[in-house]
Amino acid sequence: MATTLEDFARLLGVPSEDEHIEFKEAKSHFELDAAADYCIALANEGGGRLILGVTDAVPRQVVGTRAFQNPHRTAERLRDTIHLRVDVEEVEHPDGRVVILHAPPRPIGTPLARRGRFLMRSGSALVGMTSDQIRRIHEEGQPDFSAAICQAADLTALSPAGLQTLRQAWRRKSGNGRIDQLSDEQMLADLGLLRDGQPTYASLILVGSESAIAAHLPWAEIIFEYRSDEANIRHNERREFHEGFLLCHDGIWEAANLRNDVEHYQDGLWLLDIPVLNERVVREALLNAVSHRDYRLHGPVFVRQFPRKLEVVSPGGLPEGVTVDNILRAQVPRNPLLANVLEKCGLIERSGQGVDLMFEDCLREGKLLPDYSRTSHNQVYVTLPGEVRDPSFVRFLEAVDREKGVRFSIEDLIVLDLLKRDERVPEELASRLPQLLDAGVVERRGRSRHILSQDYYRFVDQRGVYTRVAGLNRKKCKLLLLQHIEENRKEGSRMRDMMDVVPHLTRDQVRSII
Repeated sequence: MATTLEDFARLLGVPSEDEHIEFKEAKSHFELDAAADYCIALANEGGGRLILGVTDAVPRQVVGTRAFQNPHRTAERLRDTIHLRVDVEEVEHPDGRVVILHAPPRPIGTPLARRGRFLMRSGSALVGMTSDQIRRIHEEGQPDFSAAICQAADLTALSPAGLQTLRQAWRRKSGNGRIDQLSDEQMLADLGLLRDGQPTYASLILVGSESAIAAHLPWAEIIFEYRSDEANIRHNERREFHEGFLLCHDGIWEAANLRNDVEHYQDGLWLLDIPVLNERVVREALLNAVSHRDYRLHGPVFVRQFPRKLEVVSPGGLPEGVTVDNILRAQVPRNPLLANVLEKCGLIERSGQGVDLMFEDCLREGKLLPDYSRTSHNQVYVTLPGEVRDPSFVRFLEAVDREKGVRFSIEDLIVLDLLKRDERVPEELASRLPQLLDAGVVERRGRSRHILSQDYYRFVDQRGVYTRVAGLNRKKCKLLLLQHIEENRKEGSRMRDMMDVVPHLTRDQVRSII
């Protein structure tokens, strides 16, 4: 465990205190209670070091410390106080003595408390965890439901046709022809779907027969409904799928595709044909519902189709650590074994879980993004809008790609969509703006405002809109304000009226021009 001077130099060079390092000057002393609190907080955050005798401001300087002169005794007292083994180390640095307390990570699924508070750090202070953070830690210890053995089932619960589909998909994705030589038992065992000779719940979810699903996992069904009008309470068609997912996922798409209209959009000389439902988007939404739903909750996955949209509703809410806001970036599979097998079969990519593909396809077709706003703690609710809002935008992206060789990432497409709707670009996507400026598809207006480029508005033949969006330049604004002031010389000019003259400017900007 000994920290060398070279190791210590690297610690000093850490640009900022992260969740694993805390620096304290502590020249003369440091209270044991404070050390215990920080060790609890560090343990809750995955373990780390409390370093005494160093300034916390960059560039850090070793100032030395006289705290905890007996490291062995200090470690014993901490163990007695917080029931956690904390190793206490002395480093004899040329600029002074340094003490490092090594806090281990907390046990999986167990948040640590001291004096009734589950501690974590916020800057240099210690605060209590929120109830959501505590709950997420408790749920870490819950086993993967899909990896559990279904004790009442045997290999006869698995459909021969499903096993063949599974074998073909795995061989196709892996390119390994030897998979065809494996017995069913060996194939299932190699995929983790068979344990101690018995099928896991993941095997039932994927290739279980209809009778086996009904007997052992009846709530794993998928219900498809079609309604010709959103106001209708009763459905026009209803189909229930009770067999393993690999046996029925094509049938669910075929049911939706029966009423999948193709929209014909005239855009100048261009005639675009775009289906209301994009097959890849629908399949990805369905895969997410099956692979991430909470199978401990008794309830089916619903697929509800309407003439211009489709909804997928699955039990259990989003996995811990995933929110509607970070759903594109978070990677937290609720059923790791199930997700792993689907990845090996080429049906999902564990890195992105398919959500990014859904967003990209919707944007490239000029549609609204998948809507998760109705998601709650009890269910994930995603709506897939089918109407194309702006076919010209689709053609513009294609033209830029063709002429400039710019391949837009999903983050780029989201930024462009936000700017097209005159909405603010969130901080986590602001890093994409320099590339879009370089590509000539975005222009900067002022210090922090960005708009789509003049090239876009020329492409879609909306030059007037560009003038309005870009805003009048300062000289023209000054002339308009001067005209208003002169015309109202007798009555005077109120600030409210002058802001109406140039509504795209803020109050401070109008005041500056005046």
